[in-house]
Amino acid sequence: MNNSKKVTATVSLEAYGIKHHNVHYQLSPAKLQEITLAKKMGKEASSGALAVNTGEFTGRSPMDRFIVKDEITKDKVWWGDINIPFEPSKFDALYDKVVNYLGDKELFVRDCYACADANYRMNIRVINEYPWSNMFAYNMFIRPTKVELKNFDPEWIVVNAPGFMAVAEADGTRQHNFAILNFTKKIALIGGTGYTGEIKKGIFSALNFILPVQKNTLPMHCSANVGKKGDTAIFFGLSGTGKTTLSTDANRKLIGDDEHGWNNENAVFNFEGGCYAKVINLSAEQEPEIYGAIKKGAILENVIMNDQGVVNFEDTSITQNTRVSYPIYHIENIKQPSLGKNPKNIFFLTADAFGVLPPISKLTPSQAAYHFISGYTAKVAGTEAGVKEPIPSFSACFGAPFMPLHPTKYAEMLSKKMQDAGVNVWLVNTGWTGGPYGIGTRMKLKYTRAMINAVLNGDLGLYTYDDYHIHSVFGVAQPRSCPGVPTEVLSPRATWNDDEAYYTTAFKLTNAFRENFKQFESYASEEIRRGGPQRYAY
Repeated sequence: MNNSKKVTATVSLEAYGIKHHNVHYQLSPAKLQEITLAKKMGKEASSGALAVNTGEFTGRSPMDRFIVKDEITKDKVWWGDINIPFEPSKFDALYDKVVNYLGDKELFVRDCYACADANYRMNIRVINEYPWSNMFAYNMFIRPTKVELKNFDPEWIVVNAPGFMAVAEADGTRQHNFAILNFTKKIALIGGTGYTGEIKKGIFSALNFILPVQKNTLPMHCSANVGKKGDTAIFFGLSGTGKTTLSTDANRKLIGDDEHGWNNENAVFNFEGGCYAKVINLSAEQEPEIYGAIKKGAILENVIMNDQGVVNFEDTSITQNTRVSYPIYHIENIKQPSLGKNPKNIFFLTADAFGVLPPISKLTPSQAAYHFISGYTAKVAGTEAGVKEPIPSFSACFGAPFMPLHPTKYAEMLSKKMQDAGVNVWLVNTGWTGGPYGIGTRMKLKYTRAMINAVLNGDLGLYTYDDYHIHSVFGVAQPRSCPGVPTEVLSPRATWNDDEAYYTTAFKLTNAFRENFKQFESYASEEIRRGGPQRYAY
């Protein structure tokens, strides 16, 4: 599928079955924004950023993500509801339909790559139906130099056709939209959805298979930054837990906000060349770096603006998953290149809507493995239809929708790396305090930042009985004091006015942990199983 023709103002797509010449190659973000505005596919915000509406889908559609089951994948992928198999013949037929659909379209093509570490670099060619989707690819993947483009040889291609609607009965999909990975042909095929996140997550999912299977490197759904002394910190977390916010710190250089690899050369490297941040309730006071990154070249998704182009970040009338993408250089304080040494601290972020987990606690190696496999956060009312009270949500490795292998494979790799590097692991609750969602309040960002900073500064040291309290239900070690944080905030039970209600809710959550972990018990060691909550209600 590779095409090594000389790069010019355009590029031939005949090698991919697309036989026409209406192709724009490697356009600048400014030109792509100009075309988007001219086509009335977006509007310009007062900040200069491009604002678009992604249409029917304002988030990923996990039920419509498939992997072609072939000789490469059949015995390695963890097949099931997350990794849904797709027949090779069905893929070929659907691919032909998509490229035929694209045959008379104006197309936008970009050559870029993933992985900041040259030893793991993956060259990518992205073929987009929409100009703003191509601008997203510019923002989110790493941008080659002019010299690198001269002999650019794409290893993977992304074919992105939001306007193409599959026919489920004929094409083998669940409905009209789809995102399919083919590891033999090295194609990510995306159709029926304008949500740009499918583009970057397609390549992320591919790397989550390629790196551990072929290169003995751990892929991670995490953000990372580095301090002035070269100390790397990693932040795992699902959407809405603060991964991007907490790693974007004026006092530390950002490596990346979402996707990284941890290799055998003791380095952590960013997969991406940009950031994709949630902007719900964004403010210059709370998140100045992200707020400042929203300027010409950034793309806002599904936000509401007034007639002057001023964005109301509190308006979620389209979706709660309002987003912005921007190239990483929109953040002033970044690590160049996007590489760091072995991490000294790892943070597992969870938005506990039950309000029972400590705001920060230190984990033993077995607890770290257990919580990594569990990947807990919570859904709250309004995030999905029918959700009226907090619901536990578990996503293995804090990124199950993107993990083709069995979660314990990633957990084993992480555990070994953590032990070899002597990493401290912390569980951070960015969710509720003083009661569950609807009664308590969201943990103040300034307190969470103070706790993170205390860890990074060495103010929360080794476990001792005088300095830590073992949580009676979850068994984790919560600090008794922390600079910049009121003592009562550190104890979740103390923030409640009702001990009985607190413990009833805590036991309810431990039961959810144990029920979720049943699917992994036969794969997990006794040590890992002991890392979970040991007390639970009958």
